[in-house]
Amino acid sequence: MDTNEIVAAYGAAWNEPDEAKRTALLDKAWSDDGIYNDPTATAYGRDALITHIAGFHAAMPGHTIDLTSGVDTYDGVFRFAWVMRNGNEVTLEGVDFGELAPDGRIQRIVGFFGPFPTLAA
Repeated sequence: MDTNEIVAAYGAAWNEPDEAKRTALLDKAWSDDGIYNDPTATAYGRDALITHIAGFHAAMPGHTIDLTSGVDTYDGVFRFAWVMRNGNEVTLEGVDFGELAPDGRIQRIVGFFGPFPTLAA
């Protein structure tokens, strides 16, 4: 799979309520020892990420995470933008930066929430 397909499978995992299907998506997209980090959590390894996403579903029923940009990639690193929706309402926007493992799956994602801060004068 290319990076676009890898990120699409990763994104689909966030919206998959069935744990077995979510696990299958992350088996394709996420390195065994991948690291996920955002302002609310750090998950070490695929199993921890599966558990973290299950927690998202439990805490935010009806919410989805949807990609809002293409995947920008070079030399094993990438970025993409996303939004969290509750139905049609956007409740949060963000950007993720990532690194690919040698096998092409995601080794690390660092996520940022909200728009970029205003430049100080």
